[in-house]
Order: sequence, then structure tokens, then C-alpha cells
Amino acid sequence: MTILQLPATESMVLALGYSRISEDQLDQRRGVKRQQVDLRAHSDGEGWHLYAEFCDNDLSALDGGERPDYDKLMATAIELGPIAKAAGKRVVILAYHSSRLWRNRVERAQAIEDLRRAGVFVAFESGGFYDLSKASQRSALAQAGENDTTESEVKSERVQRAALERAQEGRANGAVAYGWRRQYEYDKRGRIIGFHDEEDPEQAAVVREIVRRLLAGDSLIGITASLNQRGIPSPGAGQNRKHRTLGQDEEGTRWNKTSVKKIALRPSNAAIRVHKGDEYRAAWPELITAEQHAQVKALFADRVASGERPGARLHLLSWGELATCGVCNGHLKVATRGNARRGAKRPTYVCASNGGCVGRNMDALDKWVGDLAVQVLSKPDAMDVFKRDDTAALAALELAEGLKARQAVAADDYAAGLLTREQLVRITQSLGTQIAEAQAEARRLRPAIDLTVFEGLVGPQAADRWEPLEVGRKRRVLEGLGLRIKVFPVQRKGPGFDASTIKYRWGAAGN
Repeated sequence: MTILQLPATESMVLALGYSRISEDQLDQRRGVKRQQVDLRAHSDGEGWHLYAEFCDNDLSALDGGERPDYDKLMATAIELGPIAKAAGKRVVILAYHSSRLWRNRVERAQAIEDLRRAGVFVAFESGGFYDLSKASQRSALAQAGENDTTESEVKSERVQRAALERAQEGRANGAVAYGWRRQYEYDKRGRIIGFHDEEDPEQAAVVREIVRRLLAGDSLIGITASLNQRGIPSPGAGQNRKHRTLGQDEEGTRWNKTSVKKIALRPSNAAIRVHKGDEYRAAWPELITAEQHAQVKALFADRVASGERPGARLHLLSWGELATCGVCNGHLKVATRGNARRGAKRPTYVCASNGGCVGRNMDALDKWVGDLAVQVLSKPDAMDVFKRDDTAALAALELAEGLKARQAVAADDYAAGLLTREQLVRITQSLGTQIAEAQAEARRLRPAIDLTVFEGLVGPQAADRWEPLEVGRKRRVLEGLGLRIKVFPVQRKGPGFDASTIKYRWGAAGN
């Protein structure tokens, strides 16, 4: 650790200036710059020597989060205080107001004690000089800070209550999201009295395309490349950001896999307003259905559980539960098999856990599975395959909505003074748990596959339209049909595909 040196100055006071502002979203630093100008003027007016300046911009002091320059300030003060005292000088921490230094009770109490031990004084440009070696002045500083903390907490409670009210009413919070545009409402004098968000046709079409293509089996990589090739601006286009992701252009117009995934998974797409984990019906128009939103979430959850990477999928039946080994129930993978002396080696499905269990020519098995799917899709009554009973799912959703209404009533009762804060918290938490359970049950009862994946495939044209489909789309169709096959060892040797050793069954959709 570097030992601090006293400056060559006749001043008996060494000032450590500290400036801070809680919010500066555009990083313009105007607030902290004004504080610094005032602190320098105050230091000069007192005849102090400004030893060092510290600044935390766009950082709150209420939640006890990290403030890098505050930590440096305290470290410098604690080390410099005894050195200056031995030389007959004083060290003073100078801030604009006590609220700039501390908002958190624990942090303030610890700092006062640390500074007392180091013999450091505290002063504020707005008024106040505190000798922390005296109990009365430590108490006065702590009380001044307590007033700041109480003011912040009261403001925070008002903000949180207003935020809850906005959520319960389904109103948007913050800037308008991608997919919608904001329409402001004015009074007769031209003053803004409110706003509502309506669908942006161009952006909404992009959101729907992303969701539709994901549910149809397209990969994030493929969708991202398509959006960029067509020159469609990303949600961050034209926004002033402190940092840009790797590979992003100056205007922020390019999409990446993360931005595509975030857009696809937003609850707001289905007009769902989320506040502290609770869901409310939003006031803005939905871009996709609640069913599609549940399916997208299930899609990515399944990929995490299975380790599947659709962007790398080259084979129809490799990995997943769709096709498994009839001997050991292991997944299938593709390997090159064959006798080079008798003919070219060919891609072959083999057991991933034990390549010797089974083996099938990849092209032959893919064709057999495709023919099987086409048989189902070509039936005259094929549309009946996809009929489902949503009664139970809708009942679960209605239960969730009823519980949300009870939450709203409890909040109104609290505002009217009929409930204590403790009662409101207990009721809100209990109902929140029940709401989450009802919503989870509704998602469980709804199908995991978007029925739009079958568009154009159901009916007599199925055979012609199956073959040109990309592997990802074919895979999603097979999953939607609920197909499960097991591949057993061949019983006879010789040319041709032995279909007798392939066992299959259909899920609920294909019965």
C-alpha cells in the first residue's frame, strides 16, 4: 500500500471533496460537475487545500450498493487523518450535503466511527461542520443523516406504491417497448395528462415473425442472420448507449442471438405486465397469444434441459427423445459407417452411449419417418388430430385472474386504511403464490407446440410439402405429432431397409 504524503502547503486543512448523484441515465455528469464547482469554491473560500476529489455518478447510496470512489474516499481519509494530525493539520471530508455521502443507516454509522478513530472532520457546502471526536457532534451528524434516510425511504414507499398501482392497472412503466408506439393524451391547454401504447405495425410484424419461426423450428442463428441480411433495425437502433455489444455498429442497428431471444421471451408480447414477479393483464395490445408465449418459454426451457442446440442441428433424429435406442434407451447420433471395399461409407444413426447397440442408414430412416408423418398429415380428417380441450387450462387462467383481483382489493383496502402494511404484505405474498401456481397449471395444460407449425402441411398436399422443409421445421412437426420411435438391432442381413425392427407410437396429438 502506498503511504500518502502531505502536500507542500501552508493550509492547516486538507479537504477531500466528494460528489455524487443517483441518476444520470445519459451519462452527462452535469449534476456532479455542479457539485464539484461548488465544493472547490467552498474549499477556496475557507482557505483549505483541496487534496483530492472523488466522484460517483449515477449511483444510489440508499441500497448499500458498491460506490467505487466512496470506498477510495474512506480509505484515503482513514490513512491520511493520522498523518495530518501528527503534522498539526486536519483532514476534512467535504460534500455538498449529508445525503450525498450517506443514505444507508448501517453504512453511515460505520463511517462515523471509522472517521472518529482516524481524527477526520466532516463538512457540507450546504452548511455544517462536524468534529467527530465529540459525541454531541457525532449525534448531530447521525441525526441529520437519519432525516435523509427517512426522506428517501418515504419517497421509495411512495414510488413503490405508485409502481404497484400502475402494474395492477396494466399501465406501461418507462420507455415504450419494441413492437409498440406511444400515443400521448393532452388536456385543453396542451399539457400531457396520460398516454397509451398501441401496436407499431412494422415492429409488431418482426416480433410475430421471430416467435413464429422459433416455434416452427428455426434457430436463433438463422433468424438473427435473416433479420440482419434484410436490414431490419434492432430494438437498440438510434439509442444513446454507454456501451455497445461486440460486433454492433455505430447506429446499433444489428441484431444478435441475445436480442432475438429477449424479444421472443418478453411477457409483454402477450400483454402480460410483470411487477416483482407477479403478472397482471396489460393495457397495451398483445402481439402474440398467451398460448404462444407459454410455448416459447417451454421451448427454451426444454433446450436448457436437453442441451439441444437447434442452430447446430443437421440431422432429423439425433439427440432428444424422439428417436432412441431400443436396447439401452440411449439417444442416437450420426456416425460414418460402412465397408469402404464394398462401397462408400454412409452417414448412419448409431447409439450415442454405445455405438455398437444399433445402426441404421440415416437417409433411409429419415425417409421412413417422413413417410410415416405424411400418412398422418394426409388423412381427410387430419385436422381432427389437433383438436384439444382447453377447458381445464382456461379454468386455471380464470382462477389466476380472480386471485389478481383479490390482490387489487387488498391494495385498495390498505390505501383506505382498512389494512395494516403487515397485513397487506402477508395477503399479497399468499395470493402471489397461489397466482403463480394457477398460471403454472395453465401452462402445463396447454400444448407445448404452436399449431402454426403445421400450416400448409395438413391435407393431400402433405407429401409434396414435407420434403423441402428444413430439418428444424421437420423436427418440430414430428414433436407436434407426438411421434416416438425405438430402433432395434436388425434381425436379417442383406440390402434394403428393415422396417420390422423400428417400433413407434404416437403421442396425444397423433392418436
